[in-house]
Amino acid sequence: MREFNTSGPNIPSRHYTLQRKELIAKGEKLVKNERYFTIWAPRQTGKSTYFRQLASELDKQGYQPVYFSVEGFNDFSASDTFDTFCRELKNQQNIEWHINTFKDFEKRISNCKDRKLIIIIDEIEGLNPEIFGQFLHSIRNLYHSRNSHCLKSVILVGVSNILGVISDNASPFNIADNLDIPYFSHEEVFELLEQHETETGQLFEKKTKESIYRITAGQPGLVNGFAKKLVDDSPDRKILTYDDYLKVEDWYLTEAIDKNFENILKVARKERNFVERLLFTGDEIPFKVDRPSIKLLHTNGLIKKDSRGMVTFWVPFYKKRLYDAFYPYMNGEKTNLLRSFVVSELFDKENQLNLDRLISGYKAYVKRRGFNAFREKDENGNYKSIRESALIYSFETYIQAFLQVVGGKSYREADTGLGKSDLIINVNSEEYLIESKIYYYEQQFLKGKKQLAYYCKSLGLQKGVYLVFCPSNIKYPNTVTENKEHINDIEISTYIVFYDEDKW
Repeated sequence: MREFNTSGPNIPSRHYTLQRKELIAKGEKLVKNERYFTIWAPRQTGKSTYFRQLASELDKQGYQPVYFSVEGFNDFSASDTFDTFCRELKNQQNIEWHINTFKDFEKRISNCKDRKLIIIIDEIEGLNPEIFGQFLHSIRNLYHSRNSHCLKSVILVGVSNILGVISDNASPFNIADNLDIPYFSHEEVFELLEQHETETGQLFEKKTKESIYRITAGQPGLVNGFAKKLVDDSPDRKILTYDDYLKVEDWYLTEAIDKNFENILKVARKERNFVERLLFTGDEIPFKVDRPSIKLLHTNGLIKKDSRGMVTFWVPFYKKRLYDAFYPYMNGEKTNLLRSFVVSELFDKENQLNLDRLISGYKAYVKRRGFNAFREKDENGNYKSIRESALIYSFETYIQAFLQVVGGKSYREADTGLGKSDLIINVNSEEYLIESKIYYYEQQFLKGKKQLAYYCKSLGLQKGVYLVFCPSNIKYPNTVTENKEHINDIEISTYIVFYDEDKW
């Protein structure tokens, strides 16, 4: 029986595998036009699976593709590197060559007229930098005479945008010759999950499928990871429900040691202020890949360009974990909160939550304690986090303390929008979607309410809470006020928390 693969390239006989025919056709066209090109994308996006599928199709058409990885070759000599190439050439195409130098390589290729060879090199960043220039020089020479010898295409594969490393005026690799490997589409995620359903009879509830796609944004490694965890945890269950999904999501967010997120976190810490501005302020930043911080975060899979050309988060799962990873240690602040709740005053006679009293309690807490307890300091006592983060974290700590007292539950909604935090809470079997954000201007405030109503409707929820932090030193239009209103049949309760921006 096949299974979901979470490590290395897919083996179709062992793993559920998508045949990305349109994408393979694009690669075939580039090869038939004798283009030398690059493939780059963050880890676990399916690059290795893709180029193996491409190689298999090209092999059927009379080409002789050979692929190998140079990961960890940073101190390998040219002779050591060619030894790997020749070994794989023998294993994959039964071609026995002996090459020790770049001069040998160019000569061997130039004298070979009766083959159609394709070389695919994975993890190209791992090549010894001392021979990288020689490698490009040899490829460049061979590219210009490719009509007269056997090397019809060279494909370089990497996890960072290698075009920026290898492009120059004389290089055959230019921006037109990069093949993008997108994440799985909505349809492809469903197709992958349906392979398991067909082969085992075990079904995924539709909401479960939608949730896997939404939190992963179709990132192949995470799609397979969520699906595998669901199946492994409930092998005998006929239908994997949304409740099953929520348990897996909680595990991924609180327990899983995910190697890709560890890399994301390491990179995010280098650009902490920039990432926190995206998490908490809603600043709209034009996506310009030449900015070092944007390039670093993009090539590692954290941010991307949205439809308007602005920076946005790429994968909701990564955004959710970053909220928790940057959460400050508060030295007993939650204990102070737990002692302040009088549960009997927070519910009416029908045991329904009184939101007005809950939020009033938070406002009183803020006046008493402020926000600085929610800013993380370094070993020298200097603040590491931006002050806007403290606003969001203070409210979420308050809500989590309340849920602990009343035995409620919470989970984050999988949204990639900037500068806001969406939290669904379940109290006495009634659910509320709470959105907290910082006020910047009227249209942003009004648009946020409509978006909240839309999110509620898409999730089948009837009520939404819109909590907005407003600086107290500016004059507000009449539209910025606390109220309860119905937007698209959803009850939206708006609450405003004023804070002294200058004093703080």
